[in-house]
Amino acid sequence: MTTTAELTFESTSRYAQVREDLKLHYHEAGVGNGPTIVLLHGGGPGASSWSNFSRNIGVLAQDFHVLAVDQPGFGLSDKPTEHPQYFVHSSSALKDLLNTLEITDRVHLLGNSLGGGAAVRFALDYPDRAGKLVLMGPGGLSTNLFAPDPTEGVKALGKFNMEPTRENLEAFLRIMVFDQDMITPELIEERFASAAQPESLAATRAMGKSFASADFEKGMLWREAYKLRQPVLLIWGREDRVNPLDGALVALKSIPRAQLHVFGRCGHWAQRERFDEFNKLTIDFLSPPKEK
Repeated sequence: MTTTAELTFESTSRYAQVREDLKLHYHEAGVGNGPTIVLLHGGGPGASSWSNFSRNIGVLAQDFHVLAVDQPGFGLSDKPTEHPQYFVHSSSALKDLLNTLEITDRVHLLGNSLGGGAAVRFALDYPDRAGKLVLMGPGGLSTNLFAPDPTEGVKALGKFNMEPTRENLEAFLRIMVFDQDMITPELIEERFASAAQPESLAATRAMGKSFASADFEKGMLWREAYKLRQPVLLIWGREDRVNPLDGALVALKSIPRAQLHVFGRCGHWAQRERFDEFNKLTIDFLSPPKEK
């Protein structure tokens, strides 16, 4: 079994040809542990499973079999530009990945932002494959009751897509977090190197366009939230400027088995800004109850 000390990008990196026209990249750890937990990253410029979850994978792998997936259009996965509404696109790709890996048991899903929306779509479309859900500021599920829409973060994302400069990327990243010290020159450069690639820009623009496509209603997850039957943990940063905290209220009321945890002094990246507390909260939620 791989120890957490050995978990590097290279040692966990995997590829799978899930369809004739789609190859996905993912990170795998905790092989032999169980159950499986799938980590789905957010949709910001240069996002990937490693950029979102590199510090969480090793901790979670002590208890679970971890698959941290580069969603289609991101990281080292293929970047098709012709596809259905993005949550449908990503969740169906995940279903094909699990089939390819011959994982037939229910998997827990942990999704941040865009990945949270994909996780919910997966649970709605493949309910017999989905276990518990951990959702951090999930896209499509949050409905702003008081905050303006589009939000500050969504506007910054659109600005980068129109003018993909380092300055616009840095402005976007700084909206992601409460702790500004997290946005280092190294992080900016790493994300920009990926985000500014022509195929990445084309994929990101196609993703955004899909939310206004003919099947756009598939992205309005809040309308279907009542159908979720598994336990759902909603995690929000009080200072989230992408999907503000008031967006959690409709989901919290609609999902039968939902609970909400709010981190103060925290933005859109709870898994990074509140690393230790986030990991403990997630592990406790996903672990079976202890016998008394």
